[in-house]
Parts: sequence; structure tokens; C-alpha cells
Amino acid sequence: MTSYSDRPRRDQVLLIAGIILIGFNLRPALSGVGPLIAMIRVSTGLSNSMLGLLTTLPLVAFGILSTLTPLFTRRFGIEKTLSGALLLLTLGIALRAFGYIPLLFLGTILLGIAIAFGNVLLPALVKRDFDKRSGFMTSLYSGMMGVGAALAAGLSVPIAESFPGSWKTSLGVWGVFSFVAFLVWISQNKFSVPTNSKRSFKKAMKDLGSNSLAWNVALFLGLQSIAFYVILAWLPDILISKGFSSSEAGWYLSLSQVTGVLGSVLVPVIAAKKDDQRKYISALILLEAISLIGLWLGTNATVFLWVSGIGFSLGGSFGLALLFIVLRSSDSETATELSGMSQSIGYLLAATGPILIGAVFDLTGDWDTALYILFMILFFKLYTGLKAGKARAI
Repeated sequence: MTSYSDRPRRDQVLLIAGIILIGFNLRPALSGVGPLIAMIRVSTGLSNSMLGLLTTLPLVAFGILSTLTPLFTRRFGIEKTLSGALLLLTLGIALRAFGYIPLLFLGTILLGIAIAFGNVLLPALVKRDFDKRSGFMTSLYSGMMGVGAALAAGLSVPIAESFPGSWKTSLGVWGVFSFVAFLVWISQNKFSVPTNSKRSFKKAMKDLGSNSLAWNVALFLGLQSIAFYVILAWLPDILISKGFSSSEAGWYLSLSQVTGVLGSVLVPVIAAKKDDQRKYISALILLEAISLIGLWLGTNATVFLWVSGIGFSLGGSFGLALLFIVLRSSDSETATELSGMSQSIGYLLAATGPILIGAVFDLTGDWDTALYILFMILFFKLYTGLKAGKARAI
């Protein structure tokens, strides 16, 4: 492996550009679905529970594949594994664009697998090449994840309403961006070296599985992700039930993603300056609690405040969860393994969110119970966050 500092200047620039582009492409295929749910429902006749699978299936893929990612890096290296993931992401997005229901779900599974690799390997890449600047680099790529999510959330309905193909075109357009990311990233393949580990994959996972810190990092990520993906999938419908139009609801979802970008950029770079991040956890949980109560009980005139607060708190919590993977790991190999374990457990937990909330709405006919569930989850998130935020390492 050629370290970042030993690479030619051009390759250093392409590495950072590639990280930025990969980060950008990890969310549009997910966040672009929520605003289109009503259109897809009318076009396909799918129930809310089935439509919830469009958000949940990628999370299941995250859960199943994340732990196995170190097996791929041990064989191909980080760079080549990411190249394959970008091609698979492009294929998955393209299949969904056909609009045929089986391909809609198959494409969703494939892009979920691809995003799982990106989710796991970006923190490991930061640990390996930017350990002394982990806060800045985590802020950079997690911020770009938020930018991608915000653009997809805000533009999905306008694209569907403005171009032939309606929601199918809107889902498919993001494949162009993932292919561009592949073209930029492929130059890094020459630096890809299989990871030579002194310990077996089985032993590494066994050691992490018996470590309470690893479990708290994983559970904090999972509880954060439950709220994030529920908001991603159902915030537009929640707002539509309050009297907003589909387009307005889509832009409010975009607002939550924009403020999420601010949270994911600002919080990690500030929190990384301290060894202990528990006070940041407490502040973010408090903001999320106030915002959920406001969305639940407030008037339409104040919705922008609560949506912004939810977005910032979830973005900041997500940035901290990724930062924990870097800060709580002693080396790049441990970071890959911790990232795989925490994201596998975390996203399997998160996968329950959209389906559960969709089913709750189908049973009750309103969103109050769903918001109450999100509020109760905050207590568990606070506990695991305080444990993960304490200064120590695996």
C-alpha cells in the first residue's frame, strides 16, 4: 500500500475528490424515494408496508453485508472494493428506473449492497490515510452524504413532474452521478492492496462481539438510523396529512437534509477536538426531543423550525456515530472491523423503522403514535451515546 503522503499530488487530489463523490452518492438512491411514495403508490398499487420495503431493503443489505466487508478488503483491498461498489450502485439504480415491480425491488437490494460497502469503508479509509485529520475528513464526507440526500429529497418530485417517465426517471437520474464517481475513483485501484491480517476474521468478530464499547457504538448508530430512515421515508406523508402538498412536503424533507448537512459537518469537526464527546450527545438528543414534540403538537406555521431541528440533530448524531468508529479504533484494520460490525448491527436495527412505522400508520390511520415511538427511542439513544462518547479505544 502507498500511503496518502507518498502518493503523487494528482492522486492525492483524486483520492479526496473520490471520497467526496462517494459520500455524495451514498444517499440519493435512498432519500429520493420518500417524496415519490404517493406517485409510486398510485402507479403500482403497493401498500404502505410494501412501499416501506423500498427504504428498508437497503438497510437489510447494510446489515447482512457490512460485517462481511473485511473479507472483500482482505482479498481486493479498499480501493478495488469501492470501485466494484460504485458499479453495483449504478446497476441497481438503473434497474429501478424501469418501473417493473420485481426490478424495482431487485435494484433496491443491489444498491443497498453497494451502499453497504461504502458505508463501512469510508471510515476505514479516513482512519488509514487521514488519522490526524479524522474530524475534518469525517465532516467532509458525511456532509456530502447530507448534500446528496438533500438534493434528491428536494428535486425528486420536480424531476418526476417535469420529465417523461415520472417517478421512474426521478429514481434513475442518480445513476449518472454514481457512474461519474466510479470514473473518478477508478484511478485509485492501482494503490489497492489486500489487507494482510495477523488475526482471522472469525476471531476479530468474536473479540468485537464481546466488547461493550463496540456494542454501544453499534447500537447508537442503529438507534440514530431508525429515526433518520423513518424521517426519510415518511416525513412527506406526515406533512401531507397536515395539509401540505406533495411538492411542499418534498421541500421540507429537503430542508431536513440541508440542516442535517450542517449538523454532520459542524458536529464531528468540533467534537473531534475533544477526547470525550458525551456533552455533544446530550445536546443533540435534547434538540431532537424538542423538535419531535414540536412536529407532533405544533402548528403548520412552525413546521420549518421542527423539521430543521430534527435534521440538524440527526445529522450531527450521524456524524458523531461515524466519528466514533474512527476515534474508538486503534488502527485501520480495527476501524474496518468495527465499522462492519457496528453498521451491520446498527442498520439491521434501523431496518425495522420504516416498516414498523408504515404498519403502525396502516393500523391507526394517523402519525401520532409513530412520532411517540420516535420520542421513546431517544432514551435508549442517549444511554448508548453516552457510553460510546466516553474517551477510550478498542
